[in-house]
Amino acid sequence: MQRLELRVLSYNIHKGFRPGNRAFVLRRIREAIHEVNADLVFLQEVLGQADDARGSRHSDWPTLPQFEFLADSLWPHFAYGRNAVYTSGHHGNALLSKYPISSWENQDISTNRLERRGLLHAVVELPHRRHPLHAICAHLGLLETDRAEQVRSLCRRIQHMVPDTDPVVVGGDFNDWRARLSAPLERHVGLQETFLQLRGQHARTFPSWLPALPLDRIYTRGMKARRAVCLDGKPWSQLSDHVALYAELQLG
Repeated sequence: MQRLELRVLSYNIHKGFRPGNRAFVLRRIREAIHEVNADLVFLQEVLGQADDARGSRHSDWPTLPQFEFLADSLWPHFAYGRNAVYTSGHHGNALLSKYPISSWENQDISTNRLERRGLLHAVVELPHRRHPLHAICAHLGLLETDRAEQVRSLCRRIQHMVPDTDPVVVGGDFNDWRARLSAPLERHVGLQETFLQLRGQHARTFPSWLPALPLDRIYTRGMKARRAVCLDGKPWSQLSDHVALYAELQLG
């Protein structure tokens, strides 16, 4: 079987705003992710709906939901999972894909009323492959005890819903600045973090203007990590409060 190269991007877009909500930069974010031209894009803090009053304050506010606006003509397949729902709208995780998504489901992994968190799990059909790819976009909580429970939910989902024969990519904002989660993910479900595997440490992705904390991750199973890059220069340092992660993966 011919090898397949898969390019993956993971990015917390902060609802399209610069840090402190000082400027709305969704169009610049779209330009930046288009330039990367990844096959799969894992997005967190994506506005699925916002009230008209908020949009009216910005002349370049899109008429489409943010995930559709970002997908544009480059990613014909996408999925969105609502995490936080409020009076003025909702936001959550999104997956953009160049390959067909045959099914998807959003799992609520919230552990308290204040922080709404989720796992967006999509089954992606790859060309000339017998087994599909399972892509899971994650956004975990701010408290370590919450993250530990949410990782257990992630492990249970993979154990129960992903066949051992199918490759897996998990991308997202894990808020794991103390690097406690990679060991149990590898031990229980065989996930390996690309930056840890290739560079010996997790990428520092927050805050974007001077990245110091390793919050964002790309984990894989059933494929080989070939390259891992933290996109911490311009324009990424001038967009969201996170910078993006990029990885090149190979399926045998």
